[in-house]
Amino acid sequence: MAGKEQTASRERTIVKTAVVGIVTNILLASFKALVGFASHSTALVLDAVNNTTDAISSIVTIVGTKLASRKPDKKHPLGHGRIEYLSEMIVAALILYAGITALFESVEKVLVPVEVDYSAAYLVVVTVAIAVKIILGLYVRRQGKKANSDLLVSSGTDALFDAILSTAVLVSAIVYLVFGFNIEAFVSIIISIFIIKTGVEIIREAVDDMLGHRVESDLTKKLKDVVIAFPEVYGAYDIVLHNYGPDIYLGSLHIEIDDTMTADKIDSLTREINTKAYEETGIILTAVGIYSRNTSDDELMEIRTQITKLVVDHDNVLQMHGFYIDEAKKRISLDVVIDFAEEDRMALLEHIRQDIQDAVPGYEIIMTLDSDISDQ
Repeated sequence: MAGKEQTASRERTIVKTAVVGIVTNILLASFKALVGFASHSTALVLDAVNNTTDAISSIVTIVGTKLASRKPDKKHPLGHGRIEYLSEMIVAALILYAGITALFESVEKVLVPVEVDYSAAYLVVVTVAIAVKIILGLYVRRQGKKANSDLLVSSGTDALFDAILSTAVLVSAIVYLVFGFNIEAFVSIIISIFIIKTGVEIIREAVDDMLGHRVESDLTKKLKDVVIAFPEVYGAYDIVLHNYGPDIYLGSLHIEIDDTMTADKIDSLTREINTKAYEETGIILTAVGIYSRNTSDDELMEIRTQITKLVVDHDNVLQMHGFYIDEAKKRISLDVVIDFAEEDRMALLEHIRQDIQDAVPGYEIIMTLDSDISDQ
């Protein structure tokens, strides 16, 4: 399923899941705050604040999703999908604020201890909260993966983490009741630090999304499989995908075809590839470039085999493609993909060029250095 139907389904899933999170976290925060203030438990009150932050985060998720799903306009012709990344930053800022505030209050409680009353209600509320957070976390994370929403996946993971923090609160109560040691303030500091850590991690992920990062190999592999399924295509290379939201990709690639194909055949083929790629992957191909393959001369094909082996035998060479011999101009053209692990990629490229020149003298060698920008 792709296109409008897929987008609408994704939006419904995110909004429904976020609403469940809002209701659950508000209820948890209310009970924890009431019992926390009544028992003078800083840790439980901070846990309630954390739940409140989670509820606000879910609200931001809904608003961000609604804004991101708006139709393209003249000012934003590629849509508003990247608003979701901004939403992630807002959620992270809320979490950081809650964590830093909680840390200061927790340190104050260490310096000026307050006696805590661990009642039966306290123990029941914390125990129930742990169970609810585990169920909520698993549900939200599963829905996030289903909807391809980093926001939901982060929220689900955060909920599971909250269950661990609530467990720490429960343990501190048990330690006090059994051994008489009040470690609640120190537990509060630990909770605060982990809240801050969560906020920092979400910021890092959002920044990665906005900067642009390596596209998941599953997606590029799926696109490549769709393209090379056409019998006229020998290979798909130079896949470049630009993300304009979690579910919106525009991209381009090169295909290798026989040098005997005519323009009308190529035009028909590339149109079919564009349609099939969108139907199967949801990716909008903005350009399909052409690499011509020597097929009419056995001697030239033998040279291709020889040079291919020569090139890929070098360390850190990941791939060679775009190979073509223009016999009339005595020119050999090819692209070489070199791993980023290579310290001096240009030096290696020149070394390969010289090796080819030595192997097939009399030809002009034109080489292009390709970057390893997607798993293909």
